[in-house]
Amino acid sequence: MYKRVPFRLQPMEWIEEDPREIAEAMPDATTIQLLSANPLCMTYDKLAPILEMINRYLPKMKYIYACTRVTDIADKTVDRLKSLKEMGLREISLGSESGDDWTLERVNKNCTAADITEQCAKLTEAGIDFRLCFLNGVAGKEHSMDHAIHSAELFSLCKPMLVGTGGLTLFPDTPLLEEAKRGEFAPLTEKEMPIELKVFVEHLTCDCYFNTHHTSGIHLSGPDFLRRKDKIIKALDHEIRHGDMDRLAAIRRNKRTL
Repeated sequence: MYKRVPFRLQPMEWIEEDPREIAEAMPDATTIQLLSANPLCMTYDKLAPILEMINRYLPKMKYIYACTRVTDIADKTVDRLKSLKEMGLREISLGSESGDDWTLERVNKNCTAADITEQCAKLTEAGIDFRLCFLNGVAGKEHSMDHAIHSAELFSLCKPMLVGTGGLTLFPDTPLLEEAKRGEFAPLTEKEMPIELKVFVEHLTCDCYFNTHHTSGIHLSGPDFLRRKDKIIKALDHEIRHGDMDRLAAIRRNKRTL
C-alpha cells in the first residue's frame, strides 16, 4: 500500500498540532485513535511523550486506540505496555491476517504463530485489549484449510476481544496479483471464500465480538460469538448454497482501494 510513499516518523511539532486542534474544537474528547500506518513501531521512549501530550491537551481522555503490527509489540516489555495503558492506550488492532506459519511466511508478515501468541500474551498481562484479523482467502487454494484451522486455533488460544474477518481482494500493481496471473497463486472462488470462513468459524472457540468487513456477502457482525456461533454457521451454509456469487465477484472487481 505504501511502496511509493517513503516511511518516516513525523516530527513532534507536526504531531502536537493535532491534539492542540482537537482541544480547541472538542475539549471534552474522551477517545482518540492514533493514525498513519502503524504508530506503535515507535519505541516506548518516542511513544510515551505523545500519549502524555494527548493527555495534557485533552485531560478527559480515557481511551486511546491504535492499529499496529505484531512485530511492533516485541520491543516493549510488559511493564512498559502497562505504562502505556495507564496513559490511555486501551486497545490495539493487530494485523495478524493468519495463524498459519506457511501463510504468514507466504505473505511476508515477518512473524510466526508463536510470535503472535507471545505478543498477545504480553498485551493480556498488561491489560490492553486487542483485536486479531483473519484475512479470508489469503492462503489461496493450496493452503486454504490449514489457514482457516490454524488461524482459528491460534486466535482461540490468544483470546482477543474482537475477531475481524476480511475477504482478500487482488488489487492492480501488487505482487500477489502478478503471481496469480503467472499461475503461482490460485485465488479462492467466491464460493470457496465462505467455505473457508465457515471452517474458521467452526474451529474458533473463544468468546469475542465477531466482525465481518470488506466484501463479505452477509452481515455476521455482533457480540457474544459463542452464543451466536451456530447461527453464523447456518448463515454461511445458506450463503454457500444460495449466495449470488456473480454479485460478490462484481463487488470485488469494482473495489479500487481498501
